[in-house]
This record gives sequence, structure tokens and C-alpha cells, in this order.
Amino acid sequence: MQKENLYNTLNKEELIARLESEDFNRATISFYRYTNIQDPQNFRDQIFREWDKFSCLGRIYIAKEGINAQLSLPEHRLEAFLHLLDTHPELEKMPIKYAYEDDGKSFYKLTIKVRPKIVADGMNDDCYDTSDVGNHLSAFEFHKYVDHPDSIVVDMRNHYESEIGHFEGAICPDADTFREELQMVEAELESHKDKKILLYCTGGIRCEKASAYLKHLGHKDVNQLHGGILEYARRINGSGLISKFRGKMFVFDNRLGESINGEVISKCHQCGKPADTHINCANDDCHLLFIQCKECAEEYESCCSNECKEVIHLSEVDQKEIRKQRHKEYSESKIFKSRLRPDLRKKAS
Repeated sequence: MQKENLYNTLNKEELIARLESEDFNRATISFYRYTNIQDPQNFRDQIFREWDKFSCLGRIYIAKEGINAQLSLPEHRLEAFLHLLDTHPELEKMPIKYAYEDDGKSFYKLTIKVRPKIVADGMNDDCYDTSDVGNHLSAFEFHKYVDHPDSIVVDMRNHYESEIGHFEGAICPDADTFREELQMVEAELESHKDKKILLYCTGGIRCEKASAYLKHLGHKDVNQLHGGILEYARRINGSGLISKFRGKMFVFDNRLGESINGEVISKCHQCGKPADTHINCANDDCHLLFIQCKECAEEYESCCSNECKEVIHLSEVDQKEIRKQRHKEYSESKIFKSRLRPDLRKKAS
């Protein structure tokens, strides 16, 4: 009997070619839910079988605490897919968020992984009650309170996300991970426990945990943007109101960003010109995530430095030797690779 295949087996080039050859439009959606999944691995395998038949592409995380999904699927199969979700008690009546800008090329493969948590907070499960969350504010309620003098707006995303777009006057912690950010926000808000706290993130999943944690710490008035920036952009921009979110929203797919109000608030990390396009360094061994303008993309051939530009023109043998040394340096210094190098941070400031 042939062994069942529950993982992608094609290489990147084959996957992209298959995506480019499609003669239908795709819809990019996202959703999450904190819910008890008793057997995450079995649940993962089950939905892989089902979603693969729907030609779903995306990145999905499963844990005992729930599911976090970002995916694209053929538009003509969207309604049937939503009915499929309802056949699982864990996914029934799932609130769906739709991409604000969508070219249908957000993902090129289906990846479903089992993880200890869908949002890693670095804490024990019994450290605080994750179900005791803050008040959910609609887009219009959040919009009203953003610039209120008694409100403190907090961006619960990583530094590279808030750099290209954020709400006016928001606290934007210089954090690489959600775990780091919780610690920074805790310190920042220590003396403001009676203030109205307004939390926001891309789709709402990080705010669920953050709001519960802040309530655990004794904050009295904790609120979160229901549906995140995605829902805010859809509601506010469609209402005629002027968006209080400035710039672009970072997204975790091949697009790396969706413009919310058309404003560019960040700078190229190499020359300092206005730019908000994230790119991964073309030197695969570096793969640094940074912001690059079109002119620097041409000059550096989509690399973050002249050193990496030189590397991509070396033979594969020489690149492997460099790779070995780089991996040793990363291991010894424990460099977190999404952290922007000091020389690039200075140019972007």
C-alpha cells in the first residue's frame, strides 16, 4: 500500500510555476481561535488532507491551545471551504479576515505545523488565565479612542512590522519576538494601570494573549482592536473616515505588506530614502529581512550589503564554505537574524 503523503514534496520553482499557471483568482484569508485541540497532530493531518483537496496554500500553526491560519484558496471554492470549517467543532462559525490588498500570490505552498503554542509567550500555561481577555473594540470604537488623552495605544507587533506602519501616537516596542514585547510592554505600562489601554496587532491573535496578561498584572481598562488592523482598514477606509493608521501593514506571506493609507513612513535601510518594501537578502545564507528602495535593489542586486552581493556571484562550493563559517558565528554569538544590523539601523533612523 502506498504511504499517504501529508506534506509538500515539490521544490520552490515547481510550486511557483504551478501557481503562475493557474487560470483562476485566489482569495487570501486569515483566522485564529484559542480552543482546546486534544490531539494536535491528528487534527493537523486531518485538515491537511481536506485543505489540500481545496488547493489551499498557506501557513498554519496548530497547538493544544488552538489554531492560527493564513492561507489562500481559489475564489470559486471559498464558500465550500467555509462550510468545511463548520464541520469541525473547533472551527465552527470561524470569524474570517480578508486581505485588504490581494494579488492572489500570497503563498505558494501549504504548510501546516504542530507547535507548543500558536503564539509563543515564553510562559507556563498556568501562569495566567489566557481566557480572561480585554474588551473587544470595533474598528469605529478604536478609531474614536486612539487620540483620546486618557488612552495609551500599544502596538503588539515586532519592530520590523511597526516600522513601516502604525497608529498615530502608539507605543511601538523595539522587540524581535512576542515574548520580548510582553516584557517591554509590562515595564512601559507599570505606572499606568488606571489608564485606558488600547492594544492592536495584525489580526488580533497577539492582542488576545497580551490583554489577558495585562489584566493579570492588574490593569483595569484593557481593550483590543477586534479583527486587528485588517478589520480596521476594511471598515474605516470604506466609511470615508480618515485612517489613523499610517503607512503599510506588514503581512507574513510572500507580499510582506499591504498599504493602508498610501503613506510611506519608513526609510530604505541602505540609503535613507523613503521606502517601505521589505525584502530578504538575496544571499540565502544571510536572508536578512530589511527595507530596500528600488535604486538600492538594483545597486546591491537585492542584497543587504556589498559582501552579500559578492557572495551570490561565487561558486556553490565557495558559498558552502562561507555558509559553514557563518553558521558557526551565528551559533556562537546567538544573533537573531531578523534583528536589523546596527549599520543599517543607523541609516534608516
